[in-house]
Amino acid sequence: MAAYVLSVDQSTQGTKALLFDGEGRLITRADLPHRQIINDRGWVSHDPEEIYQNLLNAAAMAAEKAGISPNDIACIGLSNQRETSVAWDRETGRPVCDAIVWQCARAADVCAAVEKAGMGDTVREHTGIPVSPYFPASKLAWILQNVPEARTLADAGRLCMGTVDAYLVWKLTGQYRTDYSNASRTQLFNIHTLQWDADICRAFGIDPAALPQVTDSDAVFGETDLGGLLDHAIPICGVLGDSHAALFGQGCLERGMTKATYGTGSSIMMNIGSQPAASENGLVTSLAWKYNGQVSYVMEGNLNYTGAVITWLKDSLGLIASAGETEALARSANPADTTCLVPAFTGLGAPYWASEARALISGMTRLTGKAELVRAALDCIACQIYDVVAAMEKDTGIRVPVLRVDGGPTRNGYLMQFQSDMLNAAVSRPDAEELSGIGAAYMAGISAGLYTQRVFEVLRYRDFTPAMDAAKRARRLDDWTHAVRLACE
Repeated sequence: MAAYVLSVDQSTQGTKALLFDGEGRLITRADLPHRQIINDRGWVSHDPEEIYQNLLNAAAMAAEKAGISPNDIACIGLSNQRETSVAWDRETGRPVCDAIVWQCARAADVCAAVEKAGMGDTVREHTGIPVSPYFPASKLAWILQNVPEARTLADAGRLCMGTVDAYLVWKLTGQYRTDYSNASRTQLFNIHTLQWDADICRAFGIDPAALPQVTDSDAVFGETDLGGLLDHAIPICGVLGDSHAALFGQGCLERGMTKATYGTGSSIMMNIGSQPAASENGLVTSLAWKYNGQVSYVMEGNLNYTGAVITWLKDSLGLIASAGETEALARSANPADTTCLVPAFTGLGAPYWASEARALISGMTRLTGKAELVRAALDCIACQIYDVVAAMEKDTGIRVPVLRVDGGPTRNGYLMQFQSDMLNAAVSRPDAEELSGIGAAYMAGISAGLYTQRVFEVLRYRDFTPAMDAAKRARRLDDWTHAVRLACE
């Protein structure tokens, strides 16, 4: 009987079900979007029950599309949008409110109170990340403070609180578990002791008993029949936050291996090995995973506007009709033009952390036109990623000779070549795009004994190598650094 791996990639915009064969090759996928619930205060939410139903429906659709029996699926891997936070009733499984999405900053006042109480340094030292409404700790505290049912359930010992993976695992299997990668992004998990941090939980008013058991990323999280789709239960045996899953899918299993995911924003992540290291240059430290009995740590920088810059060109400026036009336009731009775009539409994140920075365009001349502006938009993606990689190299002392990349914008050959030129390093792009789903599938398949580590050889890469002379590269980086300085003034 054929054995397939089902990978569920539950992202911010929707849920993908991907089926992989016994060799680790992707054979089909099915996608279902969910609503983006945004109120007049700008709060961003998702309906957890809608996401769960989409998971079940997408799995059925993928099996039908592939022309296989769902009963031929041997195991499941799960990757998920990180930091989005859910609270639900342990007895009924009903969420007490919509999930608070990672983008939502409604818990800023919670963070301010934690800082005022003098816990900021402790949080950073114990969790590897600064106090911010981006992370679940303050989001879950906000739910406790503002949703009466949550407090009632907490007092009765019936409240579950966690990230999307924990909610989906609970709904599918009845087991209340999360993995090390997701736990490390909650801002409640001590990355040194590898336990929920009692002092930090107390600072946010959260009972550690309401949090899930932290399970190895390649362990069996429980078994499920996918809501009756299967006539027998199969294991969920690989769970990772989506960026960590992409790192795993890229085969970045050794210290110093680094990847960048290009999406709406970007995650640049370096495997720093079995010991944590604090950043002195604006990055955060988290757990990559616990795999094969061993924890690995990562250093990470997140950017808010990378692919979203191209969307801005299209939807707000009307300069392009589709992202596919940008490569030819960039190649046609005047080589002597010095236009720089700094996409600080909502401030600047890593490694600058300049929340008051404002977007700007600098260096234009009378000859600057559409092609030059489009090229500047692509260039700013590569320059932001250069700055994060440079910070990683300073923090770790590890030179990055190859950056592995994934995500839709990596199909742009101009961008990939310019990225290589700015880094003065190779950029390696796989022939597949679904790296988060691939990583979850490979983690689960290896855990279930269907794959070996040779499964990573299924991916084929195209390498871009530096072609820009050193003087020109230095000028381009100087122009960029000057533009960022202007944006921060």
